[in-house]
Amino acid sequence: MVRALYLADSPETAWAEWFRHSAELGVPAQTRLPRDLWKFDVDLDEVADLSADGVLAAHGIKSLSPTRRQWSKTQPIGDGYFRQGRRGLLAPSAAHEDGLVLTVFRTEPGPIAGLKPIKPPKTFSELPALPTGLRT
Repeated sequence: MVRALYLADSPETAWAEWFRHSAELGVPAQTRLPRDLWKFDVDLDEVADLSADGVLAAHGIKSLSPTRRQWSKTQPIGDGYFRQGRRGLLAPSAAHEDGLVLTVFRTEPGPIAGLKPIKPPKTFSELPALPTGLRT
C-alpha cells in the first residue's frame, strides 16, 4: 500500500470528495466537523497526468465512479506510477464533475518536499453548501 496526501483543485472539489467519503463511511457529515480547509503551494516534478483525454481509458478505466468498488482497478495504476518513481498523479475527481485531484505519494513521515501549506487554514464548524457538480 502506498501512503499519499490528497489535494483538490478547488474548495468545491475538496468538499465533494469529503461528502462522498462521509457517505461511503456511512457517517453523517455533520459529525466530522469541525474541519480545516488548507491551501498549498505545489511545486512537484515527476507527476503523472491522468487527466488528459484517453489516459484513463488506456489504463482500462472507461469512466470514474465515486465509490471504492472501483479501487481494485484504480489503485494498481497509482501503485505502478509510484514504482516508476513518480512523485504523484493528477487525475479527474470521481466526486466532482470537472474537478481534479492531486495524489502526492508519501515516502517518509514529515513534511513533503514541494508542498508548502499556506496559513491559516479556514475552519468550518458548519456544513458548507453541497458543491454544484457533486457525484455520489
